[in-house]
Amino acid sequence: MEKRERFGSRLGFILISAGCAIGLGNVWRFPYITGKYGGAAFVLLYLVFLVLLGLPVMVMEFAVGRASQKSCAKSFDTLEPKGSKWHWYKWLGIGGNYLLMMFYTTVGGWMLAYVAKSATGAFSGLDAEGVNGVFGSMLANPGEMLGWMLTVIVIGFLVCSMGLQKGVERITKVMMSCLFVIMVLLCIRSVTLPGAGEGLSFYLVPDFGKMFENGLAGFGEVVYAAMGQAFFTLSLGISAMAIFGSYIGKDRRLTGEAVNIGVLDTLVAFMAGLIIFPACSSFGVQPGEGPGLVFVTLPNVFNEMPGGQLWGSLFFLFMSFAALSTIIAVFENIISFGMDKWGWTRKKAVAVNAVLITVLSIPCALGFNVWSGVSVPGIGDIQSIEDFIISNNILPLGSLIYLLFCVSRYGWGWENFTAEADTGRGLRFPKWARGYLKWVLPVLILIIFVMGYVPKIQIWLGLSG
Repeated sequence: MEKRERFGSRLGFILISAGCAIGLGNVWRFPYITGKYGGAAFVLLYLVFLVLLGLPVMVMEFAVGRASQKSCAKSFDTLEPKGSKWHWYKWLGIGGNYLLMMFYTTVGGWMLAYVAKSATGAFSGLDAEGVNGVFGSMLANPGEMLGWMLTVIVIGFLVCSMGLQKGVERITKVMMSCLFVIMVLLCIRSVTLPGAGEGLSFYLVPDFGKMFENGLAGFGEVVYAAMGQAFFTLSLGISAMAIFGSYIGKDRRLTGEAVNIGVLDTLVAFMAGLIIFPACSSFGVQPGEGPGLVFVTLPNVFNEMPGGQLWGSLFFLFMSFAALSTIIAVFENIISFGMDKWGWTRKKAVAVNAVLITVLSIPCALGFNVWSGVSVPGIGDIQSIEDFIISNNILPLGSLIYLLFCVSRYGWGWENFTAEADTGRGLRFPKWARGYLKWVLPVLILIIFVMGYVPKIQIWLGLSG
């Protein structure tokens, strides 16, 4: 049995956990929904839910990982009361990791492709339609899609094959440091553009009226959007955080560490808005939703900007680092599962999973071209189906399992959980939160789960009707 690996430093643990949480949703989803639901007013609501929803579950994942010294392959087996069945969750957890990577590798490939396209001037001199065409022709080209997807998979497994400290920790530290430097440069450039003030005030000045524009129902929609973003931004519920808990020592309390990671995650999302809104208002472009914002709107903005080729390349480099930090973190969880469950060496776990992830990632890459006919009404193409299964199902249900495991006497139990969370120096887990975590938070998570289905069911009923 190989000895459990350890992070070389506390900074490594915080940056890697933050890197796992900081994904592409921070960059394209957060600014867009912030704009849609009232700018700074929405950010304040989001921060409240981050503390109420996200942080407790993150502390629980870390505690389960650190107490068991195992990935989800064995963590529940180690901590659960004899005869209970909590360990069945491991298959849902690891399934979530694979599912996430089935489409994330493709999107990570888009980012790398756009670094190359920006650097080589592929957008120079194109109008808005031309820029849109570049994205469309990339999606329509199976060879290009598979090539970039494979590049991302090779980079991810190469880093993980070097081991936890020499590979994952060392390279993620460099990537995350570069990510922050690039973001600061892009923020400075964006807020100093002519006409940036309008975008800044829209983003930073709270407009509470916008939340109530459509009455109480409209406010409910805003609350749900804030809850959803706070919940999904931290990659909780698939044991992606628990694995990093198993790699750290007992010298720091876990609540303080979770707060640090939440702050970093929010900072990146917030800075993304500082880059996007001023730049869009400066060039009179609407900050559209989702991939369209990143692959169509922003290349148009960089086209107009002096030195745009450089700024565009830097932006997509930062996006690539955000994607790769998540991919490397989740690959590490998948590799560690094989090592814990079946006693594989790191080498064997890397080899088996490199093949498996490559095969599993193919449907998403081909779902935009060869298999573009495959879709589910109300959900969409292959990528949307994979995203729906994980985001609307596995993340909330997995988080609920962690929560119940840590607060219920039929699971690991409140005393065991708080004893682990409060071992070391730093911020204590609030004892008063027990009632809230036992009775209120499970209901909130179930609401998020059910609300994710409401629009789909309406479409399905409409179709069948």
